Amino acid sequence: MKIAIVGTGYVGLVTGVCLAEIGHCVTCVDIDHGKIGQLQAGRVPFFEPGLAELLEKQQQRERLSFTVSHADAFARAEVIFLAVGTPQGADGMPDLRALTEAACAIGRYVRQDVLVVVKSTVPVGTTHSLQSLIAGQLAHPVKVRFAANPEFLREGSAVYDTFHGDRIVIGTEEGEAARMLEEVYRPLSIPILHTDIRSAEMIKYASNAFLAAKISFINEIANLCERLGATIEDVARGMGMDQRIGEKFLRAGIGYGGSCFPKDVKALLKMAERSGYSFSILQAVEQVNGRQQLLLIEKAAKRWGDLRGKRMALLGLAFKPDTDDMREAPSLVVARALLERGAQVAAYDPVSMGNARTLLPGQVQFAASAEAALEGADAAFVLTEWEEFTRPAFARQLQRMKAKVVFDGRNCLDASVMREQGVEYYPIGRGEVSEPVLTSIHEKRRER
Repeated sequence: MKIAIVGTGYVGLVTGVCLAEIGHCVTCVDIDHGKIGQLQAGRVPFFEPGLAELLEKQQQRERLSFTVSHADAFARAEVIFLAVGTPQGADGMPDLRALTEAACAIGRYVRQDVLVVVKSTVPVGTTHSLQSLIAGQLAHPVKVRFAANPEFLREGSAVYDTFHGDRIVIGTEEGEAARMLEEVYRPLSIPILHTDIRSAEMIKYASNAFLAAKISFINEIANLCERLGATIEDVARGMGMDQRIGEKFLRAGIGYGGSCFPKDVKALLKMAERSGYSFSILQAVEQVNGRQQLLLIEKAAKRWGDLRGKRMALLGLAFKPDTDDMREAPSLVVARALLERGAQVAAYDPVSMGNARTLLPGQVQFAASAEAALEGADAAFVLTEWEEFTRPAFARQLQRMKAKVVFDGRNCLDASVMREQGVEYYPIGRGEVSEPVLTSIHEKRRER
């Protein structure tokens, strides 16, 4: 099929490249001339494993092209995917200006019947609003069908997820639109769930909010484990073996970040507020995550008291490994908090240094390697679980520190290796039973 993709960010570009890979003829359009120039030259403007190779392959097969012209992109398109960014607005709701501009372009330039597919994450009811907007903008007497088709791609695994997803959600109001979109995805052989449009829009928010809740829950359990002498890895493993719970997203750490979870949690809270409903659980999820991102700072303050003049190495800046995305990354919170307390901060990430320089405060020193960041450091904060930090060579690099103190925000280091290297090691969710707790337990036993 002839497909146009509006937007060449993580979702739009991955979707376009992968649809070309399964045999469709895809044109991606974006108003960013610089980005389109890079893509036309075969360069992916962000880090996503496997994407550059697929892009080059499909360009050579002439099944994938890029343009800044909506008229050219829509000229023969049978299906148009809207995959533009919907960043968080000042009021907590997604900013839909790019989406409405794309919809207006469809109205102006479409000259044949077409299916418009909303893949961007949008508040419930947005697809219906776009339907009315496009109808009022149509310059030619054509039939425009609509579908909501939320994405469930994980940054760092987006290409894999496209070909091996758990499900494809197709929200439509008419059979022909559902049939067309099902035909687009047929080569993937992934289970398809058909719903109405509003339910499809809600599925995306509900899924991300639930995963965010799971992360915040296990972090609360981890914090309690530290106080009661339990080990969070064992607790999480025991929970995850229950098929009703599952093991994924039960890894304790310094909280979630990225472009989806924080934004989608806030948007769902705002949608609930506007409907007159108090979403208490989700409010707590957001509060827990905000507190969790400062947990390592609290540990450092407890260790030293005054952090002024201490050299702190931040290792891993992206919100997760295998991506250069710095949006809502916990490293941003940690860096600012350390600087506010008078510490010196040296930062390193194997991939995201370019993005980090634009987002981290100017006082942060950027190191060319983990070894350089660790040189003379009083402590290291491991904030992203990059593989290079779990290799034996990393443990040896810790010898370059002034004081071998490590705060592990992802519980990704081997505690036994840290002990062998003489490292003072602070993970999350492992601790000794405190004296006040022991006293309370003994008192309760005596009362019985």
